[in-house]
Amino acid sequence: MKDLFHKLAQKVSAAVGSPAAFLLAILTILVWGCSGPLFHYSDTWQLVINTGTTIVTFLMVFLIQNTQNRDARVMHLKLDELIRALDPARNSLLDLEDLSDEEIERLEREFKGLRDQIQVMKEVKEGAKPKIKTGGKEAPGTTPRTRKR
Repeated sequence: MKDLFHKLAQKVSAAVGSPAAFLLAILTILVWGCSGPLFHYSDTWQLVINTGTTIVTFLMVFLIQNTQNRDARVMHLKLDELIRALDPARNSLLDLEDLSDEEIERLEREFKGLRDQIQVMKEVKEGAKPKIKTGGKEAPGTTPRTRKR
């Protein structure tokens, strides 16, 4: 059942993501709009498009979610393989998606600190006076001329 849904979801996703499907949707709306005078813009005429779009939207939510879930799993596997293959990389980062929000925030702060260190080293290497951040502010001694624009 799962494989059948996956195959169907892939085919439908490819089909509805095509330019032909977009043109078909536009054509449907144009035909519906042009048929308004024929049906005297009745409640039934409006109900047809409302019901149709609601059903299509409802079904597309599941297809889109399936596609996004699969894409995310595949991306995680590719990244996991890259992390595993690189000696200096930390294998502890392989299962980040299973961490709590607090643990992810801690890692984000750690990586931000590493980026800041790299920026300071780059500025020193370029001969510029590095700006050192203290609590979100530049440290005393930095001037507008030494700040990067």
